[in-house]
Amino acid sequence: MQKDCIIIGGGISGLATAYRLKKAGLNVLLLEKKDQPGGAIRSEVCDDFLIDYGPNSTLETSPKIRDFVDEIGLKDRRVYASDSAKNRYILRGGQLLALPMSPPKFLATKLFSWQAKLRLFAEPFIKPAPEDKEETISQFVTRRLGREFLDYAINPFVAGVYAGDPDRLSVRSAVAKIYALEKKYGSLIKGAFRGAKERKKRAEVDKTKAQLFSFQNGMQELVDALVKLLGDAVKMNAAVASLKKNPSSDLYEIELAGSENEMVQTKSIVFTSPAFVTADLIKNLDGDLTKSLNKITYPPVTMAFLGYKKTEQCRDLDGFGFLIPKVENRKILGNIWSSTLFPNRAPVAGAALTTFVGGMRQPELTEQSDADLAEMVQSELRDILGLQGTPDIIKIKRWRRAIPQYELGHQAILDKVESFERRHPGLFISGNFRDGISVGDCIVNSEKVANNVFEEIKHKTISLVE
Repeated sequence: MQKDCIIIGGGISGLATAYRLKKAGLNVLLLEKKDQPGGAIRSEVCDDFLIDYGPNSTLETSPKIRDFVDEIGLKDRRVYASDSAKNRYILRGGQLLALPMSPPKFLATKLFSWQAKLRLFAEPFIKPAPEDKEETISQFVTRRLGREFLDYAINPFVAGVYAGDPDRLSVRSAVAKIYALEKKYGSLIKGAFRGAKERKKRAEVDKTKAQLFSFQNGMQELVDALVKLLGDAVKMNAAVASLKKNPSSDLYEIELAGSENEMVQTKSIVFTSPAFVTADLIKNLDGDLTKSLNKITYPPVTMAFLGYKKTEQCRDLDGFGFLIPKVENRKILGNIWSSTLFPNRAPVAGAALTTFVGGMRQPELTEQSDADLAEMVQSELRDILGLQGTPDIIKIKRWRRAIPQYELGHQAILDKVESFERRHPGLFISGNFRDGISVGDCIVNSEKVANNVFEEIKHKTISLVE
């Protein structure tokens, strides 16, 4: 069997890339070693509750995301978050305080002290870090904004997005756009105003203003639509046993595990698998890059879904949910009010709450039994939300290796990836450990990867003809 391109990994990056290449007229095959595509994107309807076990939504930060959704036939299936989703809460001193989203609200909020607010006036006058100095998010934020903003804004944000530790994440790699504001404008505040004009020209939307969306039956609709469009170009239960290049034909040869003499030849390969999986696949091609990819940390995260057909007593769930700073010393990272965000997530009088545990902050908590985890989460929600009663449904999902961490030295790893691609024409390394972890990031990046593959194949074809 010979293909123009093999995509290894059936998450959203692989599916979107395969779709774009097939649309361009290439003969593609996507290999997924598990029996279900979509990676962490999984949705289920259970007893009148709609549960997303992985990503529950994504942001429409670029028109490319909206256009992609429309193109694959999901325009009428897309649902935007309710207006109340704009309210996001941070726990401080045991109280949920709204994250201020405007200057007047910032001045009035009790989330930050007056000392912290006044500290912001110094930010435009702080010099950028030296070019050769790589900082963690903690170092960068403390230097520019002060410790209190790190503790009560950035730390919970990092926990919510990466389940990560700002003391370890690289500001350049993990929050590249914030890093770029200092480098380009010398100040975050100056950059926020000037950068808004540039984003408008590019038709991009700031994440604080971008619309949050999902689908009527959850995020898995995105996966199902792509799998349907790809048809027999998707092969499940297809683990790669070996990979090599045939020097005589200039084609790559992939042997599938558990299948006698099942060999696929291809002009190009796109790896969209997790870093540690890709590392194993390329170990015979580049041992140094293999070691580097294996250094990328994937902490465990456990999702606990609690469904209530009727809430007996609870604070008003009037927002997206809440995040918890490390200094608050709680046992959960945060909680999403799923039934407030989108319709049909719970019965009309009920509530659907999605809680996250573990991450880089407390990985040991994910090792508890399901019963202990459920009790711990209920105890935390009783204390924070005043939530009473017994949930009608409890679902626990453990992601043993969840979200890639863009830690110090991450850019050096990506530099090695680029060097590898130059030395091995036809091999492309993608996935959410490169250029963004969100569903939206993966959709946008799939266009660039697909274009690179198409150009490489076209170049090879022209060379053969000549």
